[in-house]
Amino acid sequence: MPSTHGLKLFRRLVRGLRRFRKDHRGNYAIVAALLSPVLIGTAGLATEGGLWIYVHQTLQGAADSAAISAATLYSLNTSKDLHLQAQGVIAGYGYQEGTAGTVITVHRPPLTGNYTGNQSAIEVIVTTQQARLLSSIYSQTAVTLGGRAVALPGNNGQGCVLALSVGASGAVTSKGTSDVALDKCSVYDNSNSSSALTNGGSATIKALSVNVVGNISGGGGITTTQGTNTGTSPAADPYASVAIPAFAGCDHNNLTLKNTVTIDPGVYCNGLQLNAGAIVTMNPGIYYIDRGSLQIAGGATLQGTGVTIIFTSSTGANYADATINGGATIKLTAPTTGPTQGLVMFGDRNMPTSTTFKFNGGTGQLLGGAVYVPHGTLQYAGGDSTKMGCTQVIADTVTFVGNSNLAVDCSGSGTIPIGASTASLVE
Repeated sequence: MPSTHGLKLFRRLVRGLRRFRKDHRGNYAIVAALLSPVLIGTAGLATEGGLWIYVHQTLQGAADSAAISAATLYSLNTSKDLHLQAQGVIAGYGYQEGTAGTVITVHRPPLTGNYTGNQSAIEVIVTTQQARLLSSIYSQTAVTLGGRAVALPGNNGQGCVLALSVGASGAVTSKGTSDVALDKCSVYDNSNSSSALTNGGSATIKALSVNVVGNISGGGGITTTQGTNTGTSPAADPYASVAIPAFAGCDHNNLTLKNTVTIDPGVYCNGLQLNAGAIVTMNPGIYYIDRGSLQIAGGATLQGTGVTIIFTSSTGANYADATINGGATIKLTAPTTGPTQGLVMFGDRNMPTSTTFKFNGGTGQLLGGAVYVPHGTLQYAGGDSTKMGCTQVIADTVTFVGNSNLAVDCSGSGTIPIGASTASLVE
């Protein structure tokens, strides 16, 4: 039988165990010890998450800048190394290809996104490997971070056709068997219509680029070297600020020319007509056709240097128009200085858009400078492919009704570039 002293010790031991079982003061330390890896990892993720966001934003900025730079370079010279250009730009952000797992890729056209079919679009992707810090508790694998951007080249004023209408169907139209050959120059169509540019029948358009605010109908006959682009921003009217110089009176009225003659600048009221066989030389200056029409028959010749022909109306009605028939010989160049520099034909902005200009002289029709009838309907067929120089065609709507050859080698011509813009990010 246990002694009294032994029982007392046993009872003390039981009471001590009961007190220990009920004492929670040490639990926090135990739980904290058990959870410390989780807590440290969570804090690491929060801290590193902010770092990863910062690195991603930096990489995105690098990709944006590199895409714009590469697209700008491409617009200037299509043979340049775009990858090397992107490398140089991204290096300025502190990321060298091949260092710390950094990879830079450049694609034209893009491999993904909305511009995979656009040969002018430049895609730049940059990725790098970010070593883990506290989050390495969970994984030792580096985190891949990156940025991607797509840019379209700007245009260095290489447009030669511009339709200013904002809503017309067929604002630029090529129909029938027309063959429109634009030598190193582009088409701009500001209409937002679903058929803003219409290429019908067996007609073809060959251009540096085609740029349409709306959409294209019959794009199968269109060939470009720098892309056929829809959904673009409208091109600015390069001559919007040019005003018609003041004029008064009539120097000639309803004049018809039949022979070889030289004429002077002035106001030609109620039209000017050149019959077949007429050979007319225009002295330099501004010629106002005040109402009526400029009519040039097949077999007639009109020539001159430093000439602007303005189509207008002193009464606000019966605005002058023009018809140049097939077989006519037209050799006119615009002034390179003065109030109408660069403009070989200039239509009054107050005329109705139904005012028609038919420039159908064919290969004998050589107009050096801008044919600018911003509120007129222009039909065009002309230009000799062996003598292309500087021709801009700008109207409310432009319709090619026959073979046409245009180019914009306009150095020293006094013209203002069409479509000049910088490269722009699109993705």
